[in-house]
Amino acid sequence: MNEFHLPVEHPLNLKTILAMDYGSKFIGIATYCVNRDPYPTPYGRIPSHQGQEFFLRQLKRLVDDEFIDLIVIGLPHLLDGKKTSSTLKAQEFVNLIREQFTLPVEEQDETLSTFEAESRMKNSPQYNFQIDLQKIDAVAACVILEDFIRRKKSSPHL
Repeated sequence: MNEFHLPVEHPLNLKTILAMDYGSKFIGIATYCVNRDPYPTPYGRIPSHQGQEFFLRQLKRLVDDEFIDLIVIGLPHLLDGKKTSSTLKAQEFVNLIREQFTLPVEEQDETLSTFEAESRMKNSPQYNFQIDLQKIDAVAACVILEDFIRRKKSSPHL
């Protein structure tokens, strides 16, 4: 059992979660099936600069292929919790996803998620101890998903 394991009576038990790290060029993706997968894992990224229609098609295919039950989207804030222009853009993205999907969509504070992703990459032989710009978005999405699971573990209400 690890820190991402939840009690079987938890509402997220065996739910497949997709987390997104919103960016103007790419959306990082991570997935996790609670209590089936050992831990959240980076999945990849979807280009967001190729247009909303292209992105939504890719995301819908991913949601269907992976049998996603819940979507989590990171919202950036300043360290003091204040909103920025990036927060507002990410909130618009959250609203778009809520309009396009019938799945539950949750928000998760993503403050310092990219910094944490860079640190993990610099300290991991998996990434050759270097920041891989092709994978950083997915690793940041994984950090967001891990933070979401930790938060839900301490407060089980969806």
